Amino acid sequence: MTEPVLHARDGAILTVTLNLPDKRNPISDPDVIDALEEVLLAADSDIGVRAVILTGAGTAFSSGGDLKAMKEGRGLRAALPAQTRRNYREGIQRLPLLFHALEVPVIAAVNGPAIGAGLDLACMCDVRIAAETAVFAESFVKVGIVPGDGGAWLLPRIVGFSKATELALTGETIDAAEALRIGLVSEVVPANALMTAARAVADKIAANPPHAVRMTKRLLREGQTATLANILELSAAMQSLAHATRDNDEAIDAFLEKRRPSFTGE
Repeated sequence: MTEPVLHARDGAILTVTLNLPDKRNPISDPDVIDALEEVLLAADSDIGVRAVILTGAGTAFSSGGDLKAMKEGRGLRAALPAQTRRNYREGIQRLPLLFHALEVPVIAAVNGPAIGAGLDLACMCDVRIAAETAVFAESFVKVGIVPGDGGAWLLPRIVGFSKATELALTGETIDAAEALRIGLVSEVVPANALMTAARAVADKIAANPPHAVRMTKRLLREGQTATLANILELSAAMQSLAHATRDNDEAIDAFLEKRRPSFTGE
């Protein structure tokens, strides 16, 4: 049986690959959701993993939901609407909650089409880098449904309300250059340079003190919904933790001694 998700660690960087290329890497299958949850929670619990790169096998990043299964009454869609609700809550909706709770940084290396829930999966990540071959679509309306996996919350926070509304209501497909222009991705590179570019960003993140990185990410995530007063209070509390780490002392010593720091996560 094909493993739906592959993972390989190289030093402090974990690469996670959606591995159903024949289906263009749908993420609505419970096996995919379970596998992603398992590998990402394990990475989050290991301070030695300093960044995760998420990509897709084959020519697509992710096609989103499995439309064939939905048409046949399998997968998320059930004969009883109340059961469909449960399928979403206990299935694909676990992913945005999972990604939001993660403290380890996740970089999406978008190697090809990111369509529907596939686009939303990219939006769940912290950084998005696209190959020139990548295309993006918030295409739920094209098949008569709504973003069921949090896209209505995720996309406006990345590209702004007006552009997110346009993308969601038209369902149009945009190329990598347009994705860069609107801020959906931070970099576009040739397809054969994608993983190198993603690794370069991961390495820059991994070069920093891991506790400070993870707490900074937590503050950024909380800042999406918290008040300024609450973020300041949380920042003060986390700063007291950061100051107590050996890595904070090492960073200051290295700066004063004009040398490269060596961070251990202590």
